[in-house]
Amino acid sequence: MAFSRAASVVAFAALLAVPVVFDMFTAYQLGLYLIFGMVGQGIALCWGRAGFLPLGQALFFGMGAYIAGAALKSADGNLVLLAPLLVLAIIVPALLAALVGLLVFNRQIGSGPYFSLITLALAMLGFQLANSADTITGGFNGMTGIPGLPGFDSYGNLYFVVVGVLAIVSLGLFWLLKTPFGVLLSATAQNEERLQFFGFSTSALKAAAFGISAGLAGLAGALYAPHQGIVTPQSVGFLLSAEFVIWTAVGGRASIAGPVIGAVVIGFLASELRDTFRYWEAVIGLIFIVTVLKFPQGLIGLAELLKRRLSKADGNTARIRDINAPAREAGGAPALAFEDVRVTMGPVRILDGLDFRINRPGIHAIIGPNGAGKTSAFNAMTGRLPLTSGGISWRSRSLADLKPFQVARTDISRKFQIPSVFPELSVDENLDIALWANRTGVSDLFSMRPLRWRSDLYDTLTERFPFLKDGGGGIAGSLSLGQRQMLDFSMTYLTEARLVLLDEPCAGLSASETGAMIDAIAAINSDLGSTAIIIEHDMRVVERLSDHVFVMHQGRLLAEGDIAAVRANPDVKAVYSGGTK
Repeated sequence: MAFSRAASVVAFAALLAVPVVFDMFTAYQLGLYLIFGMVGQGIALCWGRAGFLPLGQALFFGMGAYIAGAALKSADGNLVLLAPLLVLAIIVPALLAALVGLLVFNRQIGSGPYFSLITLALAMLGFQLANSADTITGGFNGMTGIPGLPGFDSYGNLYFVVVGVLAIVSLGLFWLLKTPFGVLLSATAQNEERLQFFGFSTSALKAAAFGISAGLAGLAGALYAPHQGIVTPQSVGFLLSAEFVIWTAVGGRASIAGPVIGAVVIGFLASELRDTFRYWEAVIGLIFIVTVLKFPQGLIGLAELLKRRLSKADGNTARIRDINAPAREAGGAPALAFEDVRVTMGPVRILDGLDFRINRPGIHAIIGPNGAGKTSAFNAMTGRLPLTSGGISWRSRSLADLKPFQVARTDISRKFQIPSVFPELSVDENLDIALWANRTGVSDLFSMRPLRWRSDLYDTLTERFPFLKDGGGGIAGSLSLGQRQMLDFSMTYLTEARLVLLDEPCAGLSASETGAMIDAIAAINSDLGSTAIIIEHDMRVVERLSDHVFVMHQGRLLAEGDIAAVRANPDVKAVYSGGTK
C-alpha cells in the first residue's frame, strides 16, 4: 500500500513536470490521452470491479462534450452561468446511465451480455442522432467554435486543470473502492446470487456503478470540448467506445491507474505509427488480443506480478473492529406456512401440493430421499423458483413473486448446500458483507464506519471457528471445503435473521467437523431464538438438533412429528432410511 501511494505521488509529479521537461504540444497531446483515461477509469469500475462491460461509453462522453460545448458558447465567459451548465454535463449522462442500468439489470441476475449489447446499440443510436440533429450538434461537421474555459489556454495551462481533475477522480475512486459499496461491487462480480440472498439489490448496485462511470465519462467530455474546440459525432460513436475498452484492457481493468496508462501508451503509440505504418490499426488490435489472452490484468497486472516475484508478500493482518453493528429489530412469533404449493416446469412436477406449517421457534428438519423436493421448497420460499399455484407466507407476509433480495429483507437467511462465498474477497470481507445485511442504509455504503462493525455473535463465531480470526485477511477461495462450509454457515447466522434455512450444513465435513457444526448450530440458534429449518441426510444431525421432522416425498409432505414417530412410520420406512457418518 505504501508503495502504491508513493508511486502515485511520483506519477502525478511527473505529469506536472511534462510541460517543463518536454514542450506544450506534448503536454497538449498527453492531456487528451489523460481525458480519455478518465473514461477508462469509469469502464474499469464497471468491468474490472462489478463484472459487466459497457460497450457504449462514448455515448456519455459525447453527451458531456456536447453539453459543455453548448454551455461554453452560450455563457460567453460568464462563470455564474457556466458553472451549473457544466455540472449538467456530468449529471445528465449519469442519470441516463443509472436509468438504463436499472431497466436492464432488474430483468434478471447475470444480464451482462444483454447489457453490453444494449449499450452498444445506444452508442450507435447516439451517433445517428448527433449526425442528423444539425441545429443542436452541428451534424456531420460537428459543433465548432467552442471557446476555452475562461482564463485557461487549450495549448497552455488547461493541461494542469486536466491533471488536477484526474488526481481528484483517482483519489475519489480509490476511496470509493475501499467503502462497503466498493466491496459489494466486487462481491457482485464474484457471486451475484449469493449477495442477493443477503438482502442487497445487485441491480441497484450495478446501476449506481454504471451511473458513476457515465458521470466520469461526462466529466471527461466536459474537458474535451474546450481542449479540442470542436465536438463531432465520432465523439459519441462505437469506434471511440471500442478504443476506450481497448485502452482499459491494455492498461489493466482491475486498477485505477491502469486505464490511464493504457490510454497514454496506446495513444502515443498510435500517434507514432499512424504517420509511419499503413497498418497501424492492425498493430493496435494485435496488442489488444495478446493482452486479453496472455495478460488479462493488463500492464498494471504484469507489473504487480513482477513485484510479487521480487518481494516477499506482506503478512495478513486482521482488521480492528471496534464499533458495534446496529441491532436487528426483534421479531414476533414465527409463522411459516406452505399452503398447497405447486411448482411445475413443463410436464415435471417439482412440488405437488406441499402443505405444512411451523408456528414455534427452534430447529426443524426436512428429510427425504433425493429428488423429494426439499431444496426446491427452499427455492420456492426464497424467490428462486416461481410458484405455479398455492402460497407461502412468513409472519403473515406472502413470499410469492418476491425476488431473493426482497425475501432476505423479510428476515430470512439462507445457506446453500454447496458452500457459497465470495472467493476473491478476504474472509474478513465475507464476514463484513453478512454484518452489513439489512443493517446498512445508503449513506453507510459510502462510509468507512461499517468496515469496523462487530457484534457479539461475530465474537462467538470467531471463537468457535478460530480460522475466521487467524486467517481473516486470507482469501476465502483458498480455504478448505470444510472451512468454506463453516464460513458460509457463519455468514448465514451473522445476519441474525428470524428464519434461517440450512441446506445440508454438514455436507463434506469430517466426523469431527460435523460434531463441531452440530454444537455451533444448537448453541447459536438457541442464543438468537431463531427458527431454523435444516435439510439433512445425516440422521445424527437430525437426532441431535431437531425435535420436529418433516418428511417429503415426490414433492409432497409424507409425514411429520418427532424423530421417533417418523422412524416408526411405515410410509417413511418404505421410501427413506437416512444415514450417518
